[in-house]
Amino acid sequence: MTVFYLRRAESDSVRIGFTVSRALGGAVDRNRMKRRLREAVRLHGVAIGVPVDVVINPKKSLLKAEFPILREEIAKAFRIITEKLGDGGTNGKRL
Repeated sequence: MTVFYLRRAESDSVRIGFTVSRALGGAVDRNRMKRRLREAVRLHGVAIGVPVDVVINPKKSLLKAEFPILREEIAKAFRIITEKLGDGGTNGKRL
């Protein structure tokens, strides 16, 4: 998956979005991808501490990936975002 993030100036919340294009499958497959991503993010318990927008763009292999592996990838992505933004890093990046 590809993860994009952008620091915001206002508020102190984290906003998370998912983009799943038609090229990744039919509506059933795309909705399943979004449900799995939402659950992995929910279980991770995002607490970055800075206002940031995060967009997650999955790959087709997400449908066949084991859920614990998906959770590890989500945790890794948020750990990197926290490190980058915690160090006064750049406004936006692609992971």
